[in-house]
Amino acid sequence: MENRGQEEHTLIELGGFEDRQRLINGVYLNKLSAREMESLVAISDTFLPSVEAPPDAVHGYVDKFYRTSASMAGTPHLLGGLITERLKHPKVWLIRVTLWLLSTWIGTFIICGFASMSNQFPYFQSFPQVAPHKRQDIVLSWSISYFSLLRMLFRCLKLLTLLVFFSQVDEKNENVTWKAIGYCGPDPDFKTLNQPNKPAKKTNRYGGSKYQQEQNEEDDREDSIGPLYRGLINIKLPREVVAEALSGSGFPVSTQSRKHRPSPPIIRCDAVVVGSGSGGGVAAGVLAKAGYKVLVLEKGSYRARSNLSLLEGPTMDEMYLYGGLLATSDTGVVVLAGSTVGGGSTINWSASIRTPQHVIKEWCDKHELELFGSELYKEALDGVCEKMGVHSEIYEEGLNNAVLRRGCQELGYPVTDIPRNSGPEHYCGWCCFGCKDGRKKGTAETWLVDMVNSGNGVILPGCEAKKVLHNRKKGRERDTASGVVFEFEYQGVKEVFMVESKVTIVAAGALSTPGLLKRSGLKNPNIGKNLHLHPVTMAWGYFPEQAPLSPPEWSGSEKRSYEGEIMTAMSTVVAGFEGSGYGAVIQTPALHPGMFSVVMPWISGNDIKDRMRRYYRTAHIFALARDKGSGTLSSPSSISYQMDETDEEHLKRGMEKLLRILAAAGAQEIGTHNCKGRRIDVKKVSSHEFERFVKEESSRGLRDLSTPVCSAHQMGSCRMGVDPKSSAVNQMGETWEVEGLYVADTSVFPTALGVNPMVTVQAIAYCTAKSVVEVLRRKKKETFAT
Repeated sequence: MENRGQEEHTLIELGGFEDRQRLINGVYLNKLSAREMESLVAISDTFLPSVEAPPDAVHGYVDKFYRTSASMAGTPHLLGGLITERLKHPKVWLIRVTLWLLSTWIGTFIICGFASMSNQFPYFQSFPQVAPHKRQDIVLSWSISYFSLLRMLFRCLKLLTLLVFFSQVDEKNENVTWKAIGYCGPDPDFKTLNQPNKPAKKTNRYGGSKYQQEQNEEDDREDSIGPLYRGLINIKLPREVVAEALSGSGFPVSTQSRKHRPSPPIIRCDAVVVGSGSGGGVAAGVLAKAGYKVLVLEKGSYRARSNLSLLEGPTMDEMYLYGGLLATSDTGVVVLAGSTVGGGSTINWSASIRTPQHVIKEWCDKHELELFGSELYKEALDGVCEKMGVHSEIYEEGLNNAVLRRGCQELGYPVTDIPRNSGPEHYCGWCCFGCKDGRKKGTAETWLVDMVNSGNGVILPGCEAKKVLHNRKKGRERDTASGVVFEFEYQGVKEVFMVESKVTIVAAGALSTPGLLKRSGLKNPNIGKNLHLHPVTMAWGYFPEQAPLSPPEWSGSEKRSYEGEIMTAMSTVVAGFEGSGYGAVIQTPALHPGMFSVVMPWISGNDIKDRMRRYYRTAHIFALARDKGSGTLSSPSSISYQMDETDEEHLKRGMEKLLRILAAAGAQEIGTHNCKGRRIDVKKVSSHEFERFVKEESSRGLRDLSTPVCSAHQMGSCRMGVDPKSSAVNQMGETWEVEGLYVADTSVFPTALGVNPMVTVQAIAYCTAKSVVEVLRRKKKETFAT
């Protein structure tokens, strides 16, 4: 029982409540100057002013929503903390310089022009002194400015202000806007599941046997924490405690003495895996089940089921890379990536689509990668799908998917069921914030569980790999990987540990793996290049609740936009599967209030509040391009990406279909996310006006910052190939430069995939892990022979 108590103590500190207060109490210290804050308050209240409620606002909470400005909600203070402490974008300087300039009359005149001047002496004004209606016109002009820096500025400030305003929560985990926009907050079922006075499991009248009591405790622990609790090591404890926990799990820890400073502790294992997502989790599970000691390093934290908040703002801060505040260098693409135990598989949308046959053929024929035509790869696809319980059965669809399916059926477009790794009864729209009950089978519920149950693996959350260690052994032409240096924060100080391993597997994701390899001294020119993002553009349709516009058999009239499984339907009408293999698939997103407000057009403070009031009945569908174009990156926060013209055309074709699908499904109003904010009442216009609207909106450019473009899939930045001149790793996933160093994440994709990548990356990682098992067996035999 003593060890169990220690495990429990370790876990209490993982995913604790205090971390969830970051967007509540503003733990990110606001370091903006008084001048900068003055401008930020004025800008925030320009985006979200206090306005009169419309005449039909009969409820007090609706009136309060309209009358609450950003500053009244405390949004600028939270923004200041995010800008100075959380935002890592290379253009963050632009925001701060602009805020300072706008606090002066001359800076305001330079940035805003004559529109900022008063008709009374002294005529020149700072931005906060400009009349609110004039400030609104000025900010709107930035969105269509000739100068790209002003368009970039508009996009950044709009994104930050609206995201924080609609996702921040008070001490009761509530937001002043939610009731007015029809949003319930966290999943009501989850609130019930985690009641503070939840009854304990029953035992017999005498309390049961000691074994039974321990089993009940074990079951309770797994119910609330999840099945990984025995394999998690809290590294943020005193060194001797961590060393004891690791040694007790079969991972010896030693310290080499040095004269003037303490030496980093050294952890020994067979394999160290950097990352616990769809790549790293699979690799760790396969290796541990084969009998090898596996240490998993995860940069993100562990969020136990009982410690999930299912709140948009806090969850993005806790479980997404850089808090979800990530974009390409020119802000042209907003990028979302997981950063938690389980990686993207913990917060993704459940889609579990096998590698398309045309992609397998291209990778086999054009790229000469025999792996993808092998029996091993077929075994891998079958194995990972079986492990995740992938199926296509649907009990009930949410609003977005019901709209997509209905519209396609009306138009005769192809529409298919999306295979998923959550049960058919899993009617949950909050999976992007973690799975409340473990029904979504990400790696934290499957492969990592295999690793923990084998007794051969542990996970260290909150640890960032800084460098892969390698050296040249006698008689070798290449260096050999020998381990990893990682760091973590302990009591406000950076601590360093070393891992000594026989093999090293890097699965930090396509955004982080290249940087780690470069910091480790690898020089292959393909590392950090060929980055594909699967760019996405969306359209929306408004379906009034009180006036269902589709046949009675369609149950969409009672659904809400954020409820139900996130992805169940997909159309390939413009995917090009039968031709070039390049095009766009049509699917549905998860948009909770913060992200919804970010992508919707901003025309005025009043207009955005009107749009948000219809949030719960506004359906979205999107087009996702299999991009031929690619980008480069030097770090996750420095991504250079320019959409290819061909990809833009594919998305434009997709946009045309999106608008038609929404209209055919019965939408009253439809529109896009273009900054001009045009929309059309489908029921009141002629067919000629409708066709003109569709043609004009689907022909708008997507590369000029006028329309939000998003990415939830990143791949190809360390691509696999048969030649080191054109690739970073070979077919086994091993780097060309360092023996025993493998890459097992989406960065090894030879090209963009064109569909959701979870199954494909798991299958590749499975094959890589099988190769590593053979290498370790060979090393073991060589050791015995000597």
